[in-house]
Amino acid sequence: MKAAILLLSALAVAPVLAQNYPSKPIRILIAQAPGSATDVISRVVGNRLSEGLGQPVVIEARPGAGGVVGTEAAARSAPDGYTLFMANNSTHGSNPAVYAKLPYDAINDFAPIAFVASVPYVLVIDPSLPAKSVQELVALAKSRPGKMNYASAGNGSTHQFCGELLKSMSGIDVQHVPYKGSPPAVAGLLGGEVSFMFANVADIGSQIKNAKVRPLAVTSEKRAPSLPGVPTMAEAGLPGFEILSWFGLLAPAGTPAPIVARLNAETVKVLGRSDVQAALANQGLEVKAGTPGEFAAHIKSEIAKFTKIGKAAGIKAE
Repeated sequence: MKAAILLLSALAVAPVLAQNYPSKPIRILIAQAPGSATDVISRVVGNRLSEGLGQPVVIEARPGAGGVVGTEAAARSAPDGYTLFMANNSTHGSNPAVYAKLPYDAINDFAPIAFVASVPYVLVIDPSLPAKSVQELVALAKSRPGKMNYASAGNGSTHQFCGELLKSMSGIDVQHVPYKGSPPAVAGLLGGEVSFMFANVADIGSQIKNAKVRPLAVTSEKRAPSLPGVPTMAEAGLPGFEILSWFGLLAPAGTPAPIVARLNAETVKVLGRSDVQAALANQGLEVKAGTPGEFAAHIKSEIAKFTKIGKAAGIKAE
């Protein structure tokens, strides 16, 4: 009886909340550190959302445990539309696939608002290596079985998924070297500690422009607008190799539907702005807005894809 009364009370309050929404500042939680791609995207989108919603939008970083800390905090927040979460392919893709037990349910603890943007990974190598293509890298690795290595942002990271997928699809024997985050992994590649890695285009763009690393292929279905001269993995001889870094807004489960609808409409409007598209494109990102239902379907498909790759490769989170 008590539960029924509480449910009826919540249903009665929801329309009032939605009608007066928003009446105070909104925060977007992120599970990565300040300065990360997630942070940059959240600020670009948040600043414009603030204009449409008429309230400040503050970005709050809660990094830790490979994104688990911030994601759990978002899942446990009040479902009133004042705490949002900028999810990505780690928090709602690879993490659910590799952690034996998470303190949040990536599907049931969240209400999708809108997909925001995506960016491919790019296979980059130490420029001192005599390989100018993916096939040449594969041939080189096969000539040195077990002696070459690749970097990742840590055990269970999407970077490792890319590396293990390359191993399984090409049949090469290379060693995985996990670092504590993407910046240290990139530093390891630049310092000659590893032979290659898959890096987010937004994270490695400047090193590519300065010829510090050599790009061989991107992991998207189509070529990246920011790297038009770099082929896709499919064009490089590995059809079906597609893993993207993506970002999207969520709210805690139970957030009133009218509030989710309002947030979706405002987010789509923001992503339609030419200045926002230009700012994100400058980071190598491609904008792709959509409905809450489309974003929900995307999350489910990503978890399924990462689970399949993770099981085949035996990937486990730290």
